[in-house]
Amino acid sequence: MREHIGPSPQEFERLARQALATMPQQFREPLANVVLRIEEFASREQLDSVGIASRWELSGLYEGHPLPDSSIWQSGEMPPMISLFRQPLLAEMYETGVGLAELVHHVVVHEAGHHFGFSDDDMHMIEDSAED
Repeated sequence: MREHIGPSPQEFERLARQALATMPQQFREPLANVVLRIEEFASREQLDSVGIASRWELSGLYEGHPLPDSSIWQSGEMPPMISLFRQPLLAEMYETGVGLAELVHHVVVHEAGHHFGFSDDDMHMIEDSAED
C-alpha cells in the first residue's frame, strides 16, 4: 500500500476535536484531560500492544487507564491519550468512499468509549443495536 496525500494533520485534529465537541456533556467533561494526537502511523510498540502486524490496519488507539480502573494512586503517570493514524484513515476513506469527517468521528467515539471502560465487543454491540 502507498501513502496518501490528503487533508493535513491539523485538519484531522480539527475534525477529531469537532467529534469530541458533539458528544453529550456527561461524556465531554471526563474526556477533557484526554490528549488527542495525530500521527501518520502507529508505532511498532502500539501495533504490538493490540496484536496487529500491519501499520495500515490500525486507524486509532486509546492508551491509558479506563475511568472505571482509575485511582488517585496513579498520579505521575502519562495522561490518557487518543491517537488517530492519518495514513490508515486516508486509505480507508479512499477505499470505502466514506467521508473523512465520518471516519474520524467514528474512530474518536470508538476510542473515547475505551476511556469509559467499554471493550471493542461492547462498542460493536452498541453500534449494531443503534442501527436497528
